[in-house]
Amino acid sequence: MATKRMNKDEFYKELAGLDDDALRKLLWTLYWRGTKQFRERIETELQPADTEPAVSNKERIDPQGVLRGITDFVALARAGAYMAGDRRVSPQERSRWRFIFQRLAKDARSALALDVPTGAAALEQLIDLACEIKSYDLFHSEDPVEAAGFVVSDAVATLWQGLRDHHGFSSFARLAAPQLIRWEQEHGWTRSGWGRISEKETTLAAVLAGLLRGSDAWADFAGHYLTALDQTRTAAPRIYGVDADHSRRERTGDLAEWHLLLLERLEGTNADHLLDRLVTHPQLAGPELTYLQARRAIQIGAPDRARALMRLSEKVARP
Repeated sequence: MATKRMNKDEFYKELAGLDDDALRKLLWTLYWRGTKQFRERIETELQPADTEPAVSNKERIDPQGVLRGITDFVALARAGAYMAGDRRVSPQERSRWRFIFQRLAKDARSALALDVPTGAAALEQLIDLACEIKSYDLFHSEDPVEAAGFVVSDAVATLWQGLRDHHGFSSFARLAAPQLIRWEQEHGWTRSGWGRISEKETTLAAVLAGLLRGSDAWADFAGHYLTALDQTRTAAPRIYGVDADHSRRERTGDLAEWHLLLLERLEGTNADHLLDRLVTHPQLAGPELTYLQARRAIQIGAPDRARALMRLSEKVARP
């Protein structure tokens, strides 16, 4: 029979009777016998103060130096240097990669505050890497994004805010639209989908909704988004060996929330015609597209077509 799990008050009451040595022994047992991911969580909490970024004052940050450091780190990771015996990365660096990642992420944010183009280029590389390590083993970790403590949606929000404030809205939209397509992930960026980092994540569609104020902003961004979608490569799967149609279905699932927001915000505006381009775009596919087309059919007063599309969507969804 399974033991009933204690609540927080009960747990704290049990711990109250333990001295410091007993608590250390308990923590050591959990660390030694726990999973690799659990050990990483404990190691992160035990990180000493001297692992903070060597330069804490952003005025002393060299944006170009930060960019070079991140470029080198990303290149080494993609080359597998943090996974195998590559002389360019010491064994200690391989075991402490997540602390290097955390330091570089902080430096990139500081660089963004001083030199937006350079800082943006640095932060963009780290976000690209974070998206890649959900699917590819570039570091020794069961869940690299969780281990690194990197909240992708927060990093993107920081980047986009900086781009908008520095370049103005239209240029921001031109830069951010392809990033939205490249980075948005339906189920977040951690592998497990649970944990302290996953709980902090939000969708990039939600991030954008907070940055787009007024119908003109939504229309402007939608135009840039469709242009970026036109330029997206058909065959860009995350996993080698899958076909282009799978890539389109996966992309449409990732961007489903964003597409529904566009339907809601652009309906009846001067940019309403963009929705017809959206629901027929060749870079989208799958049941989420069929549902989107049905919603659009209702908007334009074609209920019969909407019902037919919904029946088709239900048929495809059946096992």
